[in-house]
Amino acid sequence: MPVSTLLPAMATLLALVPAHPEASMTLSLRGDEGTAAVVTLECDPAGGNHPHAARACAALEEADGDFANLPKQQTLCPLIYDPVTATASGSWHGRPVMAHREYPNRCAANADSGGVFGF
Repeated sequence: MPVSTLLPAMATLLALVPAHPEASMTLSLRGDEGTAAVVTLECDPAGGNHPHAARACAALEEADGDFANLPKQQTLCPLIYDPVTATASGSWHGRPVMAHREYPNRCAANADSGGVFGF
C-alpha cells in the first residue's frame, strides 16, 4: 500500500480511538444514616455517570482541580440539618485528588461545590 494511502487511513483509525479523560474521579455523598450516593466523573472530555458532568467539570476547571477553591453557586438551601460527608478521589490532569468535607445537607454540598457534588 502506498504511503500516500496509508497515512490518511492511519489518521482515520486514530480518530476513532476514544480519548482518555484528563481527569477521572469517584465522588460520594454519605448521610448520617449510612446511605451513600456514588458517581464517577471524567473531564476532558466530560463523562462518567455524574448527572451534570459538564457543569461539574467546568467548576473543577475553574478551580484547577482544587476542591478548596471550587466556585460557589447562588442557591437558597433549606435550613434543614441532614448532614452529608462528601468525598472525592482520583486524578486531575496527572495530579492525585483526595478531598473530604462535611456539609449540613445535600443542597449545601451542591451549592458550595459549584455542582460537583450535585447528584
